[in-house]
Amino acid sequence: MDVGIELQGVGKEFTTRSGDDILALADITCSFRPGEFVCLVGPSGCGKSTVLRIIAGLIPASTGRAVIGGRPVTGPRRDIGMIFQSPVLLPWRNVIQNVLVPAEVIGLPKSESTQRARELLKLVGLSEFEQKLPSELSGGMRQRVSIARALMHDPETLLMDEPFGALDAMTRDTMNVELLRIWELQRKTVVLVTHSIGEAVFLADRIFVISPRPGRLQEIVTVDIPRPRTPETRKDARYLELTTELRERFEGMDMAEATAQ
Repeated sequence: MDVGIELQGVGKEFTTRSGDDILALADITCSFRPGEFVCLVGPSGCGKSTVLRIIAGLIPASTGRAVIGGRPVTGPRRDIGMIFQSPVLLPWRNVIQNVLVPAEVIGLPKSESTQRARELLKLVGLSEFEQKLPSELSGGMRQRVSIARALMHDPETLLMDEPFGALDAMTRDTMNVELLRIWELQRKTVVLVTHSIGEAVFLADRIFVISPRPGRLQEIVTVDIPRPRTPETRKDARYLELTTELRERFEGMDMAEATAQ
């Protein structure tokens, strides 16, 4: 089996301002295949976002290591694109200028980068909005811009931290469909953190369930729903079965956490 990303015994401990040590992650060991779409789910505070930041090289693991393409992660990498819950667009720059930011940082040729930016805006359905400012866009449109920006330097992996969490339910469902469309065209490895079980089942090839803090890999759920997936998939019997099973597991997880406290 080809392995794109590996987490080998990853643990992470933080020290609070008061000097207390908090164990956020403990002994996470798993791997993601190249081109796979995986979701990380778990209760709030279980360390899902911390896992993404370790993979991205934004923070170091306290124990263990992340490995990409056989090489340990020692810092930020050009082969990774990161998308956060907030689009974090520069308000004084128009859409295409925001998309071009990674190319400018890396020092890519301007003419080629501009052409690629326009291709990416077409991909995310925003060709007609390249001169608009972020304040002139809806929340969903701003997140589309952030996806185009993350793809600008053609990374092999996209890490997405609750990218649609701030959107209303209808827009979120639409963005889920759009994200799958883009993924099917680009076939990047995608690791997405979400609190939404329905979103995870709709998007993922596999779902990695993280336990309450300290976060441990509790189980891996294979989503055996055929692709391509459409809005009709949410009415599929297997989709409903998987979402129900996962919700029941989380209810039990939350009860166990409350009992432990």
